[in-house]
Amino acid sequence: MRSIHLLAATALAAAPILTTAARADEGMWTFDNFPAAKMRKDYGWAPDQMWLDKVRAASVRLTGGCSASFVSPQGLILTNHHCVASCLYDNSTNASDLLNNGFAALARGDEKKCPGQQAEVVTSIGDVTGAVKTAIGTATGQALVKARDAKIAEIEKAGCTDTATTRCQVVTLYGGGQYKLYTYRKYSDVRLVWAPEDRAATFGGDPDNFNFPRYSLDASFLRAYENGKPVMTPQNLKWSDRAPKTGEVTFVVGNPGSTQRLYTSDQLAFQREVALPVAVTTLSELRGRIISKMQESPEKYREGLDELNGIENSLKVYIGRQKALNDPAFTKPLADAEADLRTRSMNNPAIGNPWADIVKADAAYRDLYLPARFVNPNSSLFSYALSLVRAAEERAKPNGERLPGYTDSALPLLEKQITDPTPVVRWLEETNLGFSLSKAREYLGADDADTKLLLGKESPEGLAKRLVEGTNLADPAVRKALWDGGQKAIDASNDPMIAYAKRLDDRMRAIKKAADQSYSGPLAVAGGKLADARFAAYGSDLYPDATFTLRISYGKVAGWKERGKDVPATTTLGGTFDRATGADPFDLPKGFAAAQGRIAKNTVYDFVTTNDIIGGNSGSPVIDKAGMVIGAAFDGNINSLGGNYGYQGDINRTVVVSTAAVSEALRTIYPNPALRKELGIK
Repeated sequence: MRSIHLLAATALAAAPILTTAARADEGMWTFDNFPAAKMRKDYGWAPDQMWLDKVRAASVRLTGGCSASFVSPQGLILTNHHCVASCLYDNSTNASDLLNNGFAALARGDEKKCPGQQAEVVTSIGDVTGAVKTAIGTATGQALVKARDAKIAEIEKAGCTDTATTRCQVVTLYGGGQYKLYTYRKYSDVRLVWAPEDRAATFGGDPDNFNFPRYSLDASFLRAYENGKPVMTPQNLKWSDRAPKTGEVTFVVGNPGSTQRLYTSDQLAFQREVALPVAVTTLSELRGRIISKMQESPEKYREGLDELNGIENSLKVYIGRQKALNDPAFTKPLADAEADLRTRSMNNPAIGNPWADIVKADAAYRDLYLPARFVNPNSSLFSYALSLVRAAEERAKPNGERLPGYTDSALPLLEKQITDPTPVVRWLEETNLGFSLSKAREYLGADDADTKLLLGKESPEGLAKRLVEGTNLADPAVRKALWDGGQKAIDASNDPMIAYAKRLDDRMRAIKKAADQSYSGPLAVAGGKLADARFAAYGSDLYPDATFTLRISYGKVAGWKERGKDVPATTTLGGTFDRATGADPFDLPKGFAAAQGRIAKNTVYDFVTTNDIIGGNSGSPVIDKAGMVIGAAFDGNINSLGGNYGYQGDINRTVVVSTAAVSEALRTIYPNPALRKELGIK
């Protein structure tokens, strides 16, 4: 439901931008540049390299877009309930609704595979900046992008020759200032072990989302397997079921997805004026359509719930971002910090004027944005079709000439995600596809060439119905056959969705080519110069924007002031009963109601910290000074919704479900002796 969420903010305090050294608890730091001296100054203590290495080796990236951690030697993984909601749904039927009722494997053999999921652990981080920049040389525009991507593909292939167990990924940092090679040990067989009933994790629903106090058991367990057996994971975090203490130091280790704190004022203007209004408007309308469909039957309600939760979460994120960028009190510090950097860089001829280059690139992208957004219809079935069409063409090319996402290092995960048996709900497919096509016509115009390419003579709804009803791509065996058959199978296919993907692919490639020439290529050059400017002005103690790669943030357990009132740092399990109204979404979870007389109601349930996080950190372990896990991050407070652009230390908070509450749940609410034994819970 809530993928730690692109934290965005109200204007209750000034928001720094990352052109100066990070302040207070700000920062999503890479593990090869942890600011030990800064933390020691702030807190009187900082972890040593052994501590950092241990928590890094126990931290997990889930390819579904979340974070996690190993918490036992037998491959047991702690993450959020909303990070496994799709797995619960994929393993459900109308007769057995695991998402609604929860799940607990009685034995290892009962643990259920999560389609498309992969667990990854960072084993090394290497600097390949020199190699990539040398390959780029003096190239510009599309030539720069091609040279860069070819070198990245080469580095990734050379770094991971065993693609069955390893994955290599070159990551762009500081907008093009650095390139790092992340090497992962991967586990492609991930299974569901335990999850509470949905209402326990989503108590309070959309009204409570991004708010605190919270009463949410947003925690679940997975397990990594290899060769049909649980993976041995000697590097794991020890479980602590003690309550957190206000003021104590906390670390969040996970994979924040994306931030835009390095953006210039012109780039932020594009977000405020173009991208965010489109996102808010379209998601608002789509939410209404999905709700209307869900009300038609209990079956459709079950089938649409996970989709609706995701839409509502995203909508709240974008509304919060839009509010932040329209608030002068929020944006003025960003502009002031940018002005300071420009002043400091005026006499450095090596820097030039990257701001002017970005203005030009953004102006070009404004013309490309709507076609780039809408000539890519929203549909899982269409995504399967496009990936199959492109994979067939790209695999025939040399590795360095392929589109990103289709190189040798990327293909194993792509194949898994295409061929794993994931259920497809046809009414959802028709709704999403028809809606996105209607929005394309609305935003591009009925006479636009791209609209005519998308629709021909058909209506959006009629085309969506024809494609979804006619395709066989819902069958994983059909997708597998097309993948294995390559170009010959694609050429021979008469599947209407495959034909539609082929029809749009050339135009999508042309849009990318134009964007590479006038936008992506120039931004890579300008971003590199801005990175040089920051390092020259402020030194190396700067963290890069989030890239869904492993980061560590430090902070403390602390409440905050909201409209003049103190918000306490913790809630208790007993507060659930005080908050319950008996009506959705404040109806008591059945397990809580049944165990009400036995629950230790003073157990700390959820708590907040000053750690700096963003979407993708969902499921991240919250770790204490001793290196023990004391919670799992699952949300940010409402004041964090501007965190995509800046961190506000006095009001930004990470929301965490405590291990104390999970332990009590496994003892009393959803008794599970096997898991308690594995975790060492008494």
